[in-house]
Amino acid sequence: MCNLSTIKTDCVTSPQSKLIVGSVERYKARLVAKGFHQQRGIDYGETYSPVIKPATIRTVLCVAVSRGWPLRQLDVKNAFLHGYLQEDVYMTQPPGFINSSRPSYVCKLHKALYGLKQAPRAWFQCMSSFVGFRLSKADSSLFIYQHGLHTIFFLLYVDDIVITGSSDQLLQSFIDALGRGFDIKDLGPLHYFLGL
Repeated sequence: MCNLSTIKTDCVTSPQSKLIVGSVERYKARLVAKGFHQQRGIDYGETYSPVIKPATIRTVLCVAVSRGWPLRQLDVKNAFLHGYLQEDVYMTQPPGFINSSRPSYVCKLHKALYGLKQAPRAWFQCMSSFVGFRLSKADSSLFIYQHGLHTIFFLLYVDDIVITGSSDQLLQSFIDALGRGFDIKDLGPLHYFLGL
């Protein structure tokens, strides 16, 4: 472990407001890595993670509308926490959770945390493996399923998903499968996505 650095973490909290102005329903807390301490080649390698291109979004929307296909929108909760790390990453014990009998011990991460430089890439690889669809040659954030007359287009922008396909039943079956692998929020029919 002589060449490895140790990443520090922090707990970030934010109030979750109700519709009533000035009232707080609950607080949300998230353990985050201080990724700015990471060293390239030691704590991380590749960081690139594709996102769907605006032209691809427009094209898929045109295809879906012209064919009368349903359009659905989903959000994956805590997406980056699903990605498996390829590198050995160690973090200090989180503030408030330090083991008093072993304060110098560190934690080895198996999955990504928000704030790690490779977290977006690890998440994309996780989702890509789970979905198992063919990637478009024109846009690697467009996943395509085709079997006979059945088609699904799956667009991924970090943790935001738009999905369309040849039938409601096919889409619902796929959404159910996604829900078994990830905690997703089904936002229903598409109304607004990335400013479009």
